[in-house]
Amino acid sequence: MAGMFGFKIIAQYEQGVVFRWGRALPGVREPGLTWVNPFTDRLRKVNMQIIAATVPGQEAISRDNVTLRVDAVVYYRVVDPLKAIINVQDYTYAVSQVAQTSLRSVIGQSTMDQLLSERDHVNAHLKDVIDAPTEQPWGIRVERVEVKDVSLPESMKRSMSRQAEAERERRARVISADGEYQASKKLAQAAAVMAADPAALQLRLLQTVVEVAAEKNSTLVMPVPVELLRFFDRTAAAGTGQARPSAEDAEDTGDLLPVPQVPVLEGPVPEVPVLTVPASQATGAAQSAPINATRKREPLPERDPGSAGKPAVPAGIHGAGV
Repeated sequence: MAGMFGFKIIAQYEQGVVFRWGRALPGVREPGLTWVNPFTDRLRKVNMQIIAATVPGQEAISRDNVTLRVDAVVYYRVVDPLKAIINVQDYTYAVSQVAQTSLRSVIGQSTMDQLLSERDHVNAHLKDVIDAPTEQPWGIRVERVEVKDVSLPESMKRSMSRQAEAERERRARVISADGEYQASKKLAQAAAVMAADPAALQLRLLQTVVEVAAEKNSTLVMPVPVELLRFFDRTAAAGTGQARPSAEDAEDTGDLLPVPQVPVLEGPVPEVPVLTVPASQATGAAQSAPINATRKREPLPERDPGSAGKPAVPAGIHGAGV
């Protein structure tokens, strides 16, 4: 009955636009009870709440030539009911189409790493792109845009998994090497302290033995200190009375090779029968001489003073020539 007499109720989250004979009246009707002429006026209610619109997944190629599929959510609301009703036929559908085209444009301008790691920057840029053509002409304000999901190809996922695994392995090796370096510094300091007091090394040895025996082992390993072996070595060298050659002596005698000893023939040299050449073939004194005649012994060369200490070649070697 109230509607028949022109009484209308506008909810708190709505505003009303009145059309009289098809022309929009200036101003809007506020929430509450209002009256319009039931014969000449028509009331159009506009929802002023924030609307969450899902943007369907868009497949596009990023700036680094990677095919991606991105979903997003757009949050917007009406700030001017007159523009939202008069300037655009269906502002909900219009905002959805603008969001889809803008999302494809932003994907083409961004790289894959930016879409994955710099979400805030991408969301802000996408909000500005969608809000530019909607706020002034349509009276629609985009409050927020969120990239919901980024789908990657399977080959790209495997490549990224291998990259992440290699990065983790590198960091693990660096941490392990750093720990070994710090441990080596502490061990060097401990060695310096133990070198100042030899009893500390013995105590450490006994502590190690206790730790090994604490595991209920049937075999007990007793390490022998290196200093004990060195002491036995020095004692053995002093008992034999032989001193080890020094480095300078080794260098002085290192270039001399041992000369083998040639045995000396003792006793008289056996006589060899004289062989002569026939007279028909003798043409000279040299040919008429015996073939195996004893040659005249040549004098030995003078001994070089630098060859002192070398064994002399026995005279028995210069025998009769054959």
